[in-house]
Formats: sequence, C-alpha cells, structure tokens
Amino acid sequence: MLLGLRTDRQVTQNLITYFSFLLIAWIGSLYGQAITGDHAFLRVWNGQNLLLMLIGVPFLWLQAQANLPHFFEKSVSNKNRFLIPALVGMIFGILDILVIKVLLHPEPYTELPPYLQPFPYSLFLFFSGAFEIEVFYRLIPLTVFLTFGAWYQKGKHLNTIFWIAAILTSLREPLEQLPSGSFLLICYSLGTGFLMNLLQAIYFKNSGFLASLSVRLGHYLFWHILLGIYVEIVELG
Repeated sequence: MLLGLRTDRQVTQNLITYFSFLLIAWIGSLYGQAITGDHAFLRVWNGQNLLLMLIGVPFLWLQAQANLPHFFEKSVSNKNRFLIPALVGMIFGILDILVIKVLLHPEPYTELPPYLQPFPYSLFLFFSGAFEIEVFYRLIPLTVFLTFGAWYQKGKHLNTIFWIAAILTSLREPLEQLPSGSFLLICYSLGTGFLMNLLQAIYFKNSGFLASLSVRLGHYLFWHILLGIYVEIVELG
C-alpha cells in the first residue's frame, strides 16, 4: 500500500514537472510571436509544437515498469540528477565553440545566424528545444525499449536491450544534423554528437529524464545561449 502511494506521488511529480516545462514552452512561444517582426530568422514554437509534446505524457507512468528512475527519484542525488550531467553538457558546448566558431568561423558574423537567437528569448526557445529533443529521443523510445526489455523473459536481456536502444537512439541526432563541409568536420560532428547522446542515454537510465535533459541544457547554455550573447554584444555591437 505504501509503495503504491509512493509510486503515485512520483508519477504526480513527473506530471507536474512535465506540464511546468510545457508552460515555459508556451510562454516562450507567446514571447516569440510578440517579437517575430523585429528579428530575422526567429524560430518560434506554435500550437502544433505544444500539442505534439503531449505524446510524451503516457510514458510518465511507465518509468518504474521500465526500471527507470522517476524524475525526482529519492535514490538519485541532485548532484547526479543536475550538476554532473550539466557539467558534461557544458564540456561539449565549449568544445563546439572552440572547434566550430573559433577555428572554423573566426570572422565576425554580420547578422545573428539561425542557430543563435536573440537574448533573452534564446532562454525560452532553447529550453523548449532541449525539452522536445529529450522527449522524442530519450523519454519515448528508451521507455518503450526498456519496458519491453523488463517484460521479455522477465528482464533476462534488459541490459543488452538497453545498449542496443542507447546506440540506435544516439545515432539519430548526429545523422540528422550531419553538416556539409570537410571530412574532419563531419567526423567531429558525428563523433561528438554520438558520444553526447550516448552519455545522455546512460544518464537517463541511471538518473532519470531530468539528468539527460541537464546534459543538453548544459550544452545549449554555451553553444546556443552564451555564444549568442557574445555575437550580439561583441560582433554585432
């Protein structure tokens, strides 16, 4: 009975957190619509984006069945849920800046490129973007794989199924976003993209959805937000 109440409370926490993130995305979409005429290449969420995010809601009930931590699982420390994953993401963000901006594009931008957005709107957009990617690249597919793995032969092959799922889902983003350019740039993008996604899958399994989201937010903080502020203030004046 107590275990059931505890599980219900954890699912409720999952739902409250998830819909809080949706609220942030909705506020960001309203903000973007209000300033869309003032900026070129402004990326704005619409109602369809928000509705699509509801697809992830049923999977919030399946975390325990898939042997995954709930969002605020008590056995997972906040250090492993937020701090360390965010620091890992920051390393990838700094590395991207050094390679892509400093080495490959040292000349100043003459306008804000599409992968950067005006601050403080960038806080809303890239939080929403990170949330969306983690729902469709981690929460949904890994929960499905691991729920099946926990059921199939009573979990005998759960670890093997996890690694298959982790590798497959980790290849998706770097293959979808493979850049044009030199062979070395393609190798760098594929290698770092795969490695970061693989680490996110591991954090997702061990520390839950918020840990994988923290990795991406750490990356976006440097690669999208702080770099965008630098370009706006220093290069565009």
